[in-house]
Order: sequence, then structure tokens, then C-alpha cells
Amino acid sequence: MVPSLDSILDSGDDSLFNAAVRGPGPKGALPLTGELLRTRPSGDLFGWTQDAGMGWDPESLGAREVLILSTHGGLRAPGGSPVALGYHTGHWEVNLLVEAAACEIKTLGAIPFAGYCTDPCDGRTQGTPGMMDSLPYRNDAAIVLRRLIRSLPTRRAVIGVATCDKGLPAMLMALAGSPGLPCALVPGGVTLLPEQGEDLGAVQSIGARYAHGAITLEQASSVGCRACGSPGGGCQFLGTAASSQVVAEALGLALPHAALAPSGHPIWLDMARRSARAVLALEQRGVATKDILTEAALKNAMTTHAAFGGSTNLLLHLPAIAHAAGLRPPTVDDWIAVNRRTPRLVDALPNGPRNHPTIAVFLAGGVPEVMLHLRRAGLLELGALTVAGVTLGETLDWWERSERRRRLRAQLKEREDVDPDDMIMDPEAARRNGITSTVTFPKGNLAPGGAVVKSTAIDPSVVGAGGVYRKLGPARVFTTEPAAIAAIKSGRIVPGDVLVLAGRGPLGAAMEETYQLTSALKHLDFGKHVAVLTDARFSGVSTGACIGHVSPEALAGGPIGKLQDGDLIEIVIDRTRLEGSVNLVGAGGVRFTAEEGARRLAERPTRPDIAPDPALPADSRLWAALQQASGGPWGGAIYDTDAILRLLEAGKRALER
Repeated sequence: MVPSLDSILDSGDDSLFNAAVRGPGPKGALPLTGELLRTRPSGDLFGWTQDAGMGWDPESLGAREVLILSTHGGLRAPGGSPVALGYHTGHWEVNLLVEAAACEIKTLGAIPFAGYCTDPCDGRTQGTPGMMDSLPYRNDAAIVLRRLIRSLPTRRAVIGVATCDKGLPAMLMALAGSPGLPCALVPGGVTLLPEQGEDLGAVQSIGARYAHGAITLEQASSVGCRACGSPGGGCQFLGTAASSQVVAEALGLALPHAALAPSGHPIWLDMARRSARAVLALEQRGVATKDILTEAALKNAMTTHAAFGGSTNLLLHLPAIAHAAGLRPPTVDDWIAVNRRTPRLVDALPNGPRNHPTIAVFLAGGVPEVMLHLRRAGLLELGALTVAGVTLGETLDWWERSERRRRLRAQLKEREDVDPDDMIMDPEAARRNGITSTVTFPKGNLAPGGAVVKSTAIDPSVVGAGGVYRKLGPARVFTTEPAAIAAIKSGRIVPGDVLVLAGRGPLGAAMEETYQLTSALKHLDFGKHVAVLTDARFSGVSTGACIGHVSPEALAGGPIGKLQDGDLIEIVIDRTRLEGSVNLVGAGGVRFTAEEGARRLAERPTRPDIAPDPALPADSRLWAALQQASGGPWGGAIYDTDAILRLLEAGKRALER
């Protein structure tokens, strides 16, 4: 029904016209002193006026103030039903964490403030123009969150509450950019698996599977409806959201055993209350974020990421967090070194082999349980300080003997008949199960600046002797994701092909995430026999021989933008030595060496259809240019203010000549 013009212009309710000009205002008086009036900025005094106006007892003003920032989205009725939907389950319930932390802060005699900067859903924007705002959003949100922190000048501490792919890294960047304040991160947790149906990774392939006759319309409708086993929390797999929660805890910015908690549960709410206690204790002791977020913490985070088999998107986010903290961002060489010395120990979706959900990893002990194994292997910096107020070594001592650990691991065994030690393994057990280290950084004439593949997630059935994956196949080149997914759905991509998606890096499409493609290939029978090569990036739940972050990107003159349909591509990924190559080795029916391929690529022009996507927003074009001036994706896709200003000044001088 279309509302009438009369109903739009006037509701016809006589009671609306009883509008007052004045109100009684708050009772009581501000606790001002002559000294405060003489010395404090007017903004501090006016802030108290605002606090009283919002209903806070004026007599208690002057206590310590704690700012709680979150990515909450949507509007829930008191019983939890939706009044207005959020973008995703990951931020749907986090306001409950904000409330729990705020109530604890008030109980402890301090004053809580709350602010919000909601976040988008990468799953919702897969395959749409909305994906061109995904990675740029992270930088924008980090700026907004930092501005909100600075805009409450009287705050003494900050708590960040966030869950998902871009909102959580943005929150970590904001906290890292507040080095003089005590800060704590409260992860938003995970959603449960449905009792019947599919996980949130598999369900994103229903369109491709239906197109191939692998599921019926009724099956697609059913599994699509029930994939979220509970209304809140991040996805059930170890994608970018879960990996970011793990990294937050490994950095020491979240309490031990905080990552991957079940959203909405008492153990999840309790984490928020304890985080409030922790940040007030840090403030009392004069411990700030700069004391926690150190080089040692960064090493621990990278090591734990490798042990979990985390998302390759953290290669973008951890350098950005390091930069915000004023630390040296990790380089590709640093990542290679960490992954070569760190075994993957966790069996979780999507890496396998048994693909346990993230909530089960939490029950098995989560981050501290993995860290116990890493400590025994001598891979951790145990002296790093944590938000608990003690060192990492001390928190692990507590965890190892804790009742919490004993009871949750026993519960997993009793209720799910899963041995926690089969999910979080020691290095020897991981080797026996064929689990390899997490990522490899292949190079070659198609990726002279490097690329990345989550080599541990390549299907073992297509890996050859010595743990080496080899692929020699024709390029099937696309310059848009819709064209590529249409080819998959219509059967034009066949086993043996190398699907090339070029021109989708930062300059072309804001380095969009391409899970629509990789999920389809994962869940179609022939998909493991197809490789993907792109200058875009992948969802953390992507698996298979998917090589992304290819650099230089096509629009920066990269060789990937010169490939033609039918070109012969050779891919070699050694999952044991963590070495790899991706090369053009043939064209027009003629085989040649990688060196000859490099020469031919140098002579070829970039394809005429390589161009910025027409739908690329101006905001994202600006992001692409600024992050390119700041070191590009390998530098974390950040904004390096000094580098940008130097470039602008150099350009200004050049124009003046």
C-alpha cells in the first residue's frame, strides 16, 4: 500500500500539538569548585552539563570516565526480536556486550560512555558493487573511531567491542592509535552451527550448486534459511572475522580465552564484565596500550595466526595495526619466516581435515590452548604484557591449571564426542594428520611483486609427491567477477582451467573479495581441479589453489593484465617448503620457459579491457590512490600521512615548473 500524501504531511493526531518550550531540567548541582572553574577548559565543564542533561546523577560526576566503542548494528526489541535489521549477525548482539561492560564500569564507581560505528558484511556484498567499499571501509572506520576517542577528551580508558571482517581490524587500528590510553578489545564471538543444515561458508555457494543441479530449489531455500544457528556472532568458520578475534587475543589486547566465544551466552557476557574490570585496573596502575602492543606482541600474533591457519586478509590487517601503533609493519619475509617455523595446529573450518566449527575450537581451549603448544615449542615471547595486567607466560600458567579449561574441554567431549586434542593438536599429531603450515608466497613472471595462497587449504587429493601442488593449464581470463561466476555456473569453466580475474586490485575494484568464485569451486565436484589467479583478494573461508594479491596489479602495469585466453600457466606450490611459482609458459600452442614467458609478457600491452570498474565509487578511488602512495597492499593498504604529504608536495612542485 502506498501511503497517502495527507498521511505523509500530517498524522492527524491532536496530541502532537502539545509541545513545550521549557522543561524542569535535572535536579541537583554540578560538583564544581573554584579551581575547576578557573583552570578547566569550557568543554570539560560543558561536558558535565551534557552528562546531567542525559540523566546521570550530577553528584557522581568527576569519577573516571571509560569510553566503550562498538560496531553495533540494527535495532533489537527488549526480547531480541528485530525492530530494524542490522547488516549481519556479527554486530546484531554486541550492544549486549556494551551494556554488560557499562554496568560493570558503573558498579566499580566509574562513568561509562558509549559510541558506535557500525560495519558492513562482506558476505552480503559478495559479487555486488558493495564489495568495492569493503576494504576502504576499514581505514575510514579506524579514522572515525580514533576521532571518537579523541572527541571525549576526559576519557581515561577505552574498550572496543567488535566482531567481523573489517570492523574488528578497524577497532584494533583505533586502539593501537591510542598508545597513551589503557585499552581493551572485547571480541563479539561466533554464531552456532545449525542443528540441521550447512555452515555459513557452504551456504554461500547455493546459487552455483543449483545451477549445476547439485541441489534442488527446496534444498537451497531450506539451508539458506537456517545456516545461522543463533542470532548473533561472526561466521562459524576460521575466516577473517574469527582470525581477527584470534589475533586480538594473541596481541594481548583481549583477555585470555576471549576469542570465538558463543554470542549471547553467559560466558560471552561475562567476558565483557571482566574486560571492564581489566581496563580500570590498567588505568589505576598506569599501564597503557603502548606497554602491551609491542614488537613482542606482534610476533606472538603472527605466530598464533600461523598456528590457527588464519585468513590471508590478516596480511593486510596486522601491518595496518602495527603501523597505527608506531611499530615496524611485518614484511613478506617476516611472514615467510613465521610460517616456516610455525606448524598449523588447529583443525577448523575451512582448512580441515575434519572442519570443526569455531565454537568447538573455543570449547577445546581456543587461543590459550594453542599457545600452550607454541610455548612448549619455544615460539612465543612470554614476557609480553597483556590486558589482564600480567605477562603472557603468567596467563598461560593460569590457563593450564584453570577450572575453566578443564570443564569446557570435558563438555566438548561429553556433548559432541570430540576429543579436544584432536582439534587443537601438538605439532607431532598435526604432522600425523597431514596438516601443513598455513601460507605460501609464490612469485614468477606473472607475479614479480609476489602473491599469496593459503597452501594448507589446498585439497590434499590434488597435491602430488613431496607435498607439491602442480598445475599446468589454460588461462580463462575475466575482468569482472560477474562474468567469471557466470562462466562457472554455465559450465564454461572445466577441470584443468586456471581462472584468471584481472583488474580487480585496489586501483581497479578496491581489491574486492571474491568468495563468490572460490565458494562455488569448493562446493562443486570439479572445483578442486581449477586454480584461481587474481590481483584481488579472498575471503578467509576460501580454500583451494587460489592465488591472490598478485602484484603488481593489472592497472599498475602488472603482467596479470596482459594474459589472454588460452595462455598456458604453470603453478607450483610446495606446501612443505612453503615455496611457489606462477608463470606464463606457453601461448598459441608453443611451450617455452619461464624466462621466455617474462620476455614475452614485457613485450605485450595491457589488455584493452583492463580499466577501473565503472561502478568504483569516488571514495574508493581516493582510498586506492592514498594506500598506493603508502606502500600498497603489502604495506597493509594503510594511509601513511608523511608519505602522502611528500608525494603531494613533490607533485605540487612538479606542476609549478
